[in-house]
Amino acid sequence: MEDHHRTPSLTVRPLEGGRGVRAAGEIGLATHTIWERALEQAVREGEAVYQLELSEVTFVDVAGTGALAAAAGRLGEGRRFVVRRPPPALCRVLETFWPGLSTIEVSMS
Repeated sequence: MEDHHRTPSLTVRPLEGGRGVRAAGEIGLATHTIWERALEQAVREGEAVYQLELSEVTFVDVAGTGALAAAAGRLGEGRRFVVRRPPPALCRVLETFWPGLSTIEVSMS
């Protein structure tokens, strides 16, 4: 039987061999602070291309996707996030609320 009383968790660690981070867990109300800190760090680092590896993220809520879109909006000219293997919900929410956002590239590979 599943334990529904566990606290959702999110871990964010540096990406091996590249500029960016690998996130694992859930991006929701309980983990927004961690997610927003990781995005702030990404904006500050100033890399032209910053990888967000999300293949181990099981859930992203609308606010988490909004935080990503807002951070992408602060990247500045010629910079972008490459979001790798995100949960399908993230792609749907981006396409619905932030269509054609040129600072986020989704890669399924």
